[in-house]
Amino acid sequence: MPEHNDETPLAATRVWVEFADPAAPLSDEGDPTQVMRCDLTWLTSSWTCIWGCGCAGIDATKPDDGCCVLGAHFTDADDVRRVKKAAKRLTDETWQHRTKDWLGTDPEDPTTQVTRVVDGACVFLNRTGFAGGAGCALHGLALREGVEPLELKPDVCWQLPLRRTYRTVKRPDGTSYLEVSLTEYDRRGWGAGGHDLDWYCTGSPSAHVGTRPVFESLRAELIELIGVKAYEVLADHCAAMLGSRRMLPLFVHPATVAAERA
Repeated sequence: MPEHNDETPLAATRVWVEFADPAAPLSDEGDPTQVMRCDLTWLTSSWTCIWGCGCAGIDATKPDDGCCVLGAHFTDADDVRRVKKAAKRLTDETWQHRTKDWLGTDPEDPTTQVTRVVDGACVFLNRTGFAGGAGCALHGLALREGVEPLELKPDVCWQLPLRRTYRTVKRPDGTSYLEVSLTEYDRRGWGAGGHDLDWYCTGSPSAHVGTRPVFESLRAELIELIGVKAYEVLADHCAAMLGSRRMLPLFVHPATVAAERA
C-alpha cells in the first residue's frame, strides 16, 4: 500500500448536524419523515479542486489525469441520457478522443454502464497539450454554454468529493424516517481499493486552499443533491459554525488546519 505522507488521518473528530428536511412531508403523528445529517467539518473546510494547479492524481504515473484515470460509472438511465445529449454537441476541436463508441460496461459488473477508458484515462478527458484545452470535454462544454457542469457530466463526476447516502432509522416507538447523510467522499468511499490510490485530495492540505468554504463553493451541487430549502438551512448551520471555530478549533477539518499552518 502506498504511503500518503501529506494526507491527514481519516479518523478525525467531526461535527455533524441533524435537521428535518423542510421540503419533506410530516408523518400523521407530526414527525419528520426525512432528516438531513450533514458533516459540518467537511462542509466548512477550505477544500477546492486543484486539478491543473498541483493535483498529484490518484495514479502517480498519470498526475495530469487527476481522478479521471477511471471510467465514470453511471447511476441510471437518466444519467446516461444526459451525457449522450451533451456528447453530441462536442466537436473534434473540443473533444480530443471524440467517438460514438464512448459507452462501455464495467468488466466486474456488466449491468453497470461506464465511460470507456482510452490511453489510461476517461475517454472524455482532453490531455495536457490538446489544442482545444485540457480537462473534461463535458466540463468545458458546460463552461462555454454558461451552464453548471452538473447539467452535462456523469453524476459521479460532479458529485465528487461530496458523498450522499441513505438509511432508514427506526425510532423507539416503532416509527421510522429516512436519513440522508452528506459528507466527504474520502478514500473509503472508493471501497477497499481507495486505500491504494497514490494520492487523494480531500485529506491533503495542498487541496485545502480554497477562498470559500465547501458549502459555498459547491452550492449548485449541494442544491442538486438535497434541494433549495434544505440547503438554506444547512448554509445557516455552516455559517454559525464558522463563527465558532476560533473558540473550538476541533471544528476545523484537519487538512484545512494543516494548510493554514503551512
